[in-house]
Amino acid sequence: MTASTKPGKLAVRAYQVGFGDCLLLSFAYPDRERHVLVDFGSSGLPENAGAGLIKRVANDIADRCHGKLDAVVVSHRHLDHLSGFATSNNPKRPAPGDVIRSLRPAVVVQPWTEDPDAATDATKPTAILHRKLAFVAGLGAMQGFAESLLRELHLLRRTMGKRLADQLAFVGEQNLKNLPAVQNLMTMAQDTQAYVHFGSRSGLESVLPGVKVRVLGPPTVEQSDEIRRERDTDENEFWHLLGADGRAVATRGHGTFRRAASWPAGTVPRHARWFKRRLAAVRSDALLELVRALDEAMNNTSVILLFEAGGKKFLFPGDAQIENWAYALSRPDVCQQLRDVLLYKVGHHGSLNATPKSLWALFRNRSPSPRPGRLQTILSTKAGKHGSSQNKTEVPRKPLVHELQSQSDLFTTQSLSAKTLYRDFEFEL
Repeated sequence: MTASTKPGKLAVRAYQVGFGDCLLLSFAYPDRERHVLVDFGSSGLPENAGAGLIKRVANDIADRCHGKLDAVVVSHRHLDHLSGFATSNNPKRPAPGDVIRSLRPAVVVQPWTEDPDAATDATKPTAILHRKLAFVAGLGAMQGFAESLLRELHLLRRTMGKRLADQLAFVGEQNLKNLPAVQNLMTMAQDTQAYVHFGSRSGLESVLPGVKVRVLGPPTVEQSDEIRRERDTDENEFWHLLGADGRAVATRGHGTFRRAASWPAGTVPRHARWFKRRLAAVRSDALLELVRALDEAMNNTSVILLFEAGGKKFLFPGDAQIENWAYALSRPDVCQQLRDVLLYKVGHHGSLNATPKSLWALFRNRSPSPRPGRLQTILSTKAGKHGSSQNKTEVPRKPLVHELQSQSDLFTTQSLSAKTLYRDFEFEL
């Protein structure tokens, strides 16, 4: 390969989108820059961000790319990673997704679970295929459950605490299908629509000559059945949730219990109100456990990409958690490839289970003091949106943040002022 087909510099622009991810990778080639957008979404905007933040980010991406985006990578289907791709269907008032679409990306990369054929292709009735179809169909069914949960939530709010109601709303909204964004991504690619899994080609080869891109996740269900489950705790890997008042007039009932007293709909006798509160609490806890199971399952489908250019490595794992990582980390060749990572985009906004301790231990560029070549880490997050300090599940998780601060050059989007849209990082290749 000649020098003219290799990039000489990589610029990474980390956007401030609150609880979400949006990173623009710009590889400088002799002829022009080539740009890859990795995720674009938010489920909790930064305080005092002002109106239209996501649209301003989209316009900045367009300016930075000079009107041409080479590729889009969407790690998985969570709201905080793809909401920015939603369209408006109004040419006079384009949405952020319309702006990104107008940049004509040649390649769109998504996990294998987003492949439309994954849920419809039944030409090979094997046991493996049926497991694959069942997993994808299960994700779709659980997203339907998230929609029904949000419809029920307004009825439960009066009988549960604000914190629990807010958690249910946040996790439920995270897992809505967000159809405008999903449909936009399905047809956005000018050349290649890549649905990837561990070991597959990334689809980025045609737009990034001289750059190696390894797909380290997610595994398929054939490769690892672990992605269908999630661990609550793991001391070895985690940085440690699932877990009306008023007067009523009694009347005589009808049907089987004709002599029993009954009350009009919406009223509860005084002696039964404690039971209604307890029943609502049980219902709320069950709903939260179910919707969190969906949240974890989606994270297990997250794309993990390892870029290598000029002998330097850059790791972007989306929201991949331990079940997703386990397959890759079980392979000695992958562990060897990960040792020299220079830039790590911290997984899942700094949650306790998305930066496995075994992965962190592999990074040889960690250092307790600043030095040339020290590990760079980027954390895109917003505190107070997910988890609980009381349960030691807050995001970002404090012990992990402390480790990132002490062993790497950590940048967190929370350090940006409300008026600062992004921060740039540059690497000579």
